Amino acid sequence: MPDLPDSGFHRVATFYDRLARLVYGNALEQAQLALLPYVPRQAKVLVIGGGSGWVLEQLLRTQKQLDILYLDAAPAMLQLAQQRFEKYKSPHNSAVHFRLGTEQTLQPHEQFDVVFTPFLLDLFPPQRLRLLMQKLAAALVPGGGWLFADFWPVQQPLLWWQCLLVFGMYTFFGLLSGVKARKLPDYGLHFDELKLREEFSQAFYGGMIQGKVFVKQKTKLLDCSAS
Repeated sequence: MPDLPDSGFHRVATFYDRLARLVYGNALEQAQLALLPYVPRQAKVLVIGGGSGWVLEQLLRTQKQLDILYLDAAPAMLQLAQQRFEKYKSPHNSAVHFRLGTEQTLQPHEQFDVVFTPFLLDLFPPQRLRLLMQKLAAALVPGGGWLFADFWPVQQPLLWWQCLLVFGMYTFFGLLSGVKARKLPDYGLHFDELKLREEFSQAFYGGMIQGKVFVKQKTKLLDCSAS
């Protein structure tokens, strides 16, 4: 198995969702649900690091006409997502494609109206995160939306209980899943570097979790017709 920060979740796939609910209740799910209205009625969607497929099921329930690429580096997580999709019997209007891998498996010609990163970006140290986000931003069409749900405390510096949770998360998943990051990223810095404009934000779990929508700016074409 590749030695990547996100592939290590293969080892925690069977209990990750139960552990997350035990610690955070439904806050992780609520942060993702808040973003679904920003998915267009017809769109090509990349879900990267979606884990066992809960968010995929929510996308299907919107009844929107979506072409979804579900990309995950953890084989067990991807298998769980595929199984959840196969068991989903309600009518829907989406096409779903599953792919094992990281952002590096995206092809240069693949472009998406929506990039969804549910609780993915907190896994990476700064340089790795910068490269990941550059790759995803390049795959997002101008005017497209980046749906972000992750641990981004509103209060800075962090409150004492937030510090304990962050330390516990990185210690646990560092040992069990090989997560290389040791602290939460400066997400704002990375999104600013990519010139993505924030359009929506909502905080959850006492301000420790945020759901955000960022929009990729459309390139302005120079008018060369005037002499």
